[in-house]
Amino acid sequence: MNSKQIASVKSTPDAPINRSAEDRSNSFGAPNRRAGEPIWALDDAVPAPIHVLQFATSRWVAHAVGVAAELGLSDLIQSGPKTAEELADAMGLHAPSLYRLLRALASVGIFTRLEDGRFAQTQASDALRKDVPYSMQGFARMVNRPWAIGAWTQLEHSVRTGVSAFEHANGMFAFDYFTQNPVEMQIFAEAMSSFSAQVGAAVADAYDFSNIQTLADIGGSHGMALAIILADNPEMRGILFDLPEVVADAFDFLKCRGVHQRIEIRGGNFFESVPKGADAYLLKHVLHDWSDEDCLHILETVHAAAKPATKLLLVESIVNESNDPQFAKITDLEMLVISHNGRERTRTEWQNLLRAGGFQLRSTLSTRSSAHVIEAIRD
Repeated sequence: MNSKQIASVKSTPDAPINRSAEDRSNSFGAPNRRAGEPIWALDDAVPAPIHVLQFATSRWVAHAVGVAAELGLSDLIQSGPKTAEELADAMGLHAPSLYRLLRALASVGIFTRLEDGRFAQTQASDALRKDVPYSMQGFARMVNRPWAIGAWTQLEHSVRTGVSAFEHANGMFAFDYFTQNPVEMQIFAEAMSSFSAQVGAAVADAYDFSNIQTLADIGGSHGMALAIILADNPEMRGILFDLPEVVADAFDFLKCRGVHQRIEIRGGNFFESVPKGADAYLLKHVLHDWSDEDCLHILETVHAAAKPATKLLLVESIVNESNDPQFAKITDLEMLVISHNGRERTRTEWQNLLRAGGFQLRSTLSTRSSAHVIEAIRD
């Protein structure tokens, strides 16, 4: 079967159908198909085995994208198309192997190979540049780190035991690991900034922040989401709160974004306390990292700092129980693998958790990202 035929085949029930000799000779399982096996009839859909093959090998593409991000190839190609040899000479790489990497990436839309053999930028590879506000370089680097890959290879352990694969592989919680490994902490923080750039822009577009004078971003990393929201709301002031080692580099980042004069940077631990005096508290993709018990503890510290009727804005996924594709169901596995009992939650689960923490869920708002804005009010 040639590649065009493979790409246009689907499974059909084992029922009598009229098929030409050519069709029969090109069917998976024919002519010695056993009873009960499917017939892969020529059609416009991808056949099930190829569909599974694409899923099973998708991590190979992820590794290739991660290496491109680690090497900063998009930053070099931004100045103009280059051959693999030119890039290899500039970076001290093996040119034939680099060419194979670039060719594979071009086949999935990361870079494009020109007729003269040079590789040029695409929209997708442009998003791997470090110097753009929509950069995904940090996130692509993170998923390719040994600790991230190693944890996912232990997914079966999590499914069998319910214990975090990361903890099983490394003997400690993920955040303890980052604290002991500052380089990995920085990569993780850059990854969160990459992700926050996409989610923050979507939240700023979807939610009306105009009535909020001071917004406290709890667990806000370098402040990407807060910076985006403040840029859209010039009268607003912000408080950025995260672990001291995380916010240590936040000032320079916020200065580059032009909002540093309107943001107070505070270091601390949200299990112990959070800053007082904000009109609203934002927790973006924080609670999904933690168990219900830990989430309740975090909510209680926010409750203690907030005045009655203060807004709490959770930016989180809301899992639906249908079979429809949903990114939240995949990130839920990431929580199973990496976090200590973290998880994505349904709307009912969020409502119950907020009520237990002293907040009333008022509304949920979809955004153009995979996240929702969950608005609650402190009792």
